[in-house]
Amino acid sequence: MLSKPFWVVGFVSLGLGATLAQDPTKVEPTHYKLAFENEWVQVVDVHYGPHEKSRMHEHPGGVVVVLTEGHLKFTDQHGKTQEVYAKPGESRWFPPFKHRVENLGDTAYNAVYVGIKTKAAAAKAGTGSVASDAQSEKILVSTKR
Repeated sequence: MLSKPFWVVGFVSLGLGATLAQDPTKVEPTHYKLAFENEWVQVVDVHYGPHEKSRMHEHPGGVVVVLTEGHLKFTDQHGKTQEVYAKPGESRWFPPFKHRVENLGDTAYNAVYVGIKTKAAAAKAGTGSVASDAQSEKILVSTKR
């Protein structure tokens, strides 16, 4: 079984725009492409060609869904590394994290990361309200089960 903090790490980045200094869609546009965004979520397509590497970047808490098999190496901000074997169809919840990714495989790796926007980010963007904050908490609680 894959370790949660590292499994999502390299997959898809759902940055919150200006709220994340190292948003993967900004820092690594070759590997992370914005697919959809609203006040609740950011959906990012992830693609690493064979043996491609990323720079350090951040991901908000969210869910990664693996589309193609992958052999990846994740390096966190402290230099700790972990190799991960991802299987198509796997999905996992991850808290916010920071890392670099390297595709160790000879084939491309693809995934989708659905980042959950926080109450603080929504309020900062001017979209927060009592109703939206309550709904956000409900979404976060239900995804942690």
